[in-house]
Amino acid sequence: MAAPIKPPAADRRSRQAGSVPHPGPVRRTGPLHHPRWFTTLFLTDVWERFSFYGMTAILVLYATEDSGSGGLGLSTGDAAVLYGAYMAAVFLASVPGGWIGDRVLGTRRAVLHGGVLIALGHTAMAVPVTGSVYPGLLLIACGTGLLKPNMAGLLSAFYDREDRAGRDAGFAVFYMSVQVSALLAPIVVGALGEGVNWHLGFGAAALGMGAGLLQYVRGARHFGDTGRAPERSATPAERTRVLRITLAATAPVVLGYGTDAALGTFRMPHLMALIGLLCVASPVICFWRLLRTPLLTAAERVRVRTYVWLFLASAVFWALFLQGGSAFSLFAKHATDREVFGRTVPASWFQAAIPLFVLTLAPLFAWLWTRAGDRVPTAVKYAAGMAAVAAAYLVMASAAALAAGGTRVSPLWLLLAFALLAAGEVSFGPVGMSASTAIAPATFVSQMVALFWLSGALGGGIGGNALKLSGDRVPGPGYFLALASAALVTGTALLLGRRSLTRRLGV
Repeated sequence: MAAPIKPPAADRRSRQAGSVPHPGPVRRTGPLHHPRWFTTLFLTDVWERFSFYGMTAILVLYATEDSGSGGLGLSTGDAAVLYGAYMAAVFLASVPGGWIGDRVLGTRRAVLHGGVLIALGHTAMAVPVTGSVYPGLLLIACGTGLLKPNMAGLLSAFYDREDRAGRDAGFAVFYMSVQVSALLAPIVVGALGEGVNWHLGFGAAALGMGAGLLQYVRGARHFGDTGRAPERSATPAERTRVLRITLAATAPVVLGYGTDAALGTFRMPHLMALIGLLCVASPVICFWRLLRTPLLTAAERVRVRTYVWLFLASAVFWALFLQGGSAFSLFAKHATDREVFGRTVPASWFQAAIPLFVLTLAPLFAWLWTRAGDRVPTAVKYAAGMAAVAAAYLVMASAAALAAGGTRVSPLWLLLAFALLAAGEVSFGPVGMSASTAIAPATFVSQMVALFWLSGALGGGIGGNALKLSGDRVPGPGYFLALASAALVTGTALLLGRRSLTRRLGV
């Protein structure tokens, strides 16, 4: 896999402005030829994903555990809402996180500050006090929103904007690499959380993020000038205006929820109402502001407008995929036979199945996308991902039908569904990030990646409410069939519109 050496900042700005062509051919290199910068990004993301997947593997199980056993004692519906609200908040935070990286800190410092917030959040959750979980989740959401879009922007800076096949393959390999930690995290954190103490499991996630920060600080010197400063720094007036708007928007929210909590009337749906409003309003505002900026060319405006359709398809995907940590986890706990050689396998261990299958499938998909080149457009790759997710939900519908009488079904049903979800993730995740960086107007890369993750916020909110509305302790076959239908409809629409989407997007 090849990637060109990044040209100096001055040359990049002149090329983006269209005034000076890039001089001469671009010499190519890649992760194997630049092991230091790639290894730094790789190990940082490995440890960040360890902390993320470890915590999410036990979050719903911890939330539904009786308070007498050390859990939060929430109902299944409220635990699903909490999980959906947290996932939505993670993705929502990527919008201001992308803007901060693009306009204030630069991608390098944004990744560092995001990692610090994540480490503080996991540390708060490790404190054996029930109330510490909620501020911990808030810190993790804010930190992840700052880290993830800027990590993708920093990685994409080492690839030429025109190298679409190479970028797709590069993101697929990077996506595969970090699954190593996603595979180990549920096993380590799940064993500690379910088997010993929930807060000890959260503490293991905190140690993982600390190791990631150490690796990043030590290896950042290998980046050269890449990501050191924002491409188009915000003016003092712009920063002041954003700060005022932020304070004006957050003050009434803090006051309202603080009063709600003080009166003892706070309920989880109150939080989800705010998250739902933000999930709908945020993408509308972000697209509107991006399309209004005078820095976009006519061609860039067409690409951004057309990207709305990919955004909506991504929201459907994430609404279905993210239920692997809620609906699928509850099915593993209550309806799956987990006895192996006389011992009960922790339900959280099933969360290691997706990264295991991603590690198996990602090299195949990276090879396929490289061989296919531009012959397979992004819309078709998205449709393939939706087909895999639809198949996963059809498998779960069959398993739920067998378990309807209270019978525990074979774990092979769940493993097959997770394998299909992994195939969908490999088709959607790296391709979506890669397409976002390729479509992004100059100096708006991190913000465009943030929009991709914002689709996850919308999807996470929809998915959390869907499980809440089902009203069942364990989702039944009708629930899984309905979601399979949503995936099939979305995938079919992508296939039918592939020619128009490809012509307008250029990817």
